[in-house]
Amino acid sequence: MHAYNRVPSSGQSSPSAPSSPRLRSKPAPRFPAPQTLPQHLASQFLSLLLRRQGIFLFAPLIYISAVLFYINTLDFHNLPPPHYAPPGSVYRSPQLYANLRPQMDSDNSNADAISTIWRNSYKGGEWRPCIDKSSRGLPESNGYIYIEANGGLNQQRTSICNAVAVAGYLNATLVIPHFHFHSIWRDPRIIRISPFANRLSFDAPPAVQRLRCLANYEALRFSNPILSLGQTLVARMKDRSANNSGKYISVHLRFEEDMVAFSCCIYDGGDKEKIDMDAARERGWRGKFTKRGKVIHPGAIRINGKCPLTPLEVGLMLRGMGFGKSTSIYLASGKIYDSERHMKPLLEMFPLLQTKEMLTSHEELAPFQNYSSRMAAIDYTVCLHSEVFVTTQGGNFPHFLLGHRRFLYGGHSRTIRPDKRKLALLYDNPTIGWKSFKRQMLNVRAHSDSKGIEIKRPSDSIYSVPCPDCMRRSNKTEVYP
Repeated sequence: MHAYNRVPSSGQSSPSAPSSPRLRSKPAPRFPAPQTLPQHLASQFLSLLLRRQGIFLFAPLIYISAVLFYINTLDFHNLPPPHYAPPGSVYRSPQLYANLRPQMDSDNSNADAISTIWRNSYKGGEWRPCIDKSSRGLPESNGYIYIEANGGLNQQRTSICNAVAVAGYLNATLVIPHFHFHSIWRDPRIIRISPFANRLSFDAPPAVQRLRCLANYEALRFSNPILSLGQTLVARMKDRSANNSGKYISVHLRFEEDMVAFSCCIYDGGDKEKIDMDAARERGWRGKFTKRGKVIHPGAIRINGKCPLTPLEVGLMLRGMGFGKSTSIYLASGKIYDSERHMKPLLEMFPLLQTKEMLTSHEELAPFQNYSSRMAAIDYTVCLHSEVFVTTQGGNFPHFLLGHRRFLYGGHSRTIRPDKRKLALLYDNPTIGWKSFKRQMLNVRAHSDSKGIEIKRPSDSIYSVPCPDCMRRSNKTEVYP
């Protein structure tokens, strides 16, 4: 019996009959001709597996490897937003402002909040400083402590105050590098501690705490040029706040380029913003945000309240809390990212807003302008004496101001610390009405700092909670000195 010819002749019009299944051999798989060496090697490897019928053993491994390879090729920074974004994960504040502005501008229902804020805030009584400033003779020193006051302005403040406490407790002479630098090297009894900012427990013995209080609230002063300019700006802010009996509020706004870049949050600047932020991250942190396997979720960062508030968002918050267009605001900040665009809506909502640059002449500010710590010290002084202090981000600056203001204002801080998780949800609803938005914002304000007098817990710092280590409760009839 002859086998059928499997290849039809040119004149044959019908297909040949198939061969018997028993005689048919399994055809070898065909792969596209390899174009590169890796493709050629992969083709040979797969052919070997198929010929040896090991595909069932290696299939899971091949699949997992392919998935991992594919994931590593993805750029998670450039992924498009999902069709459904969880509430609070997208920056929609500009749309919210556009919707609320007509109703906001026509609202004349309430008096300005600056005249009524914390009207009944002293339910826990008032406290007064109890720092012993008497000078007594000192015994012979046991030696020297030499510290390096590391970090920025307020980190250095921590270092100095903690070092004063330790030196007093050990009856040692404290040497800070800038002072008496050359006189200490001849004495062999020197302890060198560097860095020193956070080396001392918050819950220290009373004698140590008292020394900390004395150093922070009484002994430390800014240099005369800084103090003089700061007090001049306080006076100018009060003059510009005559319609509110000289009362103004201060806002610490952290929306500088490096802060926005480090947060990895996405706003409304489009491609330009992405280019700016990528460049700032590379300049400041060199590869930290582009490591293999590093996945960043800007939406989750926003939902968790970790995104720096924009000037627009600060303005919406304050107007919702009852502060009107006639409120005088001092803005403590570095250089705002894309300031012309971001500051425009805040100035529309608060036309009486001032900064240190707006309050001073070029000649007045020139000696301080190239020194970030000096500029921060000026901001600190003006914020310290404001009626209300608004903090929008954590850090040492608001941490110290919180305690210093409590020390000055009878134990109460008069500080607004908003819950940014709640704000993220509120700002993600562009269709909300003004009355509803205002009601929600007044609730945020009520929970912002409604504790009145706050007593220090073991985990708290005296630099933010001075009661009772640095202050004592006063009687109603007691007259302050």
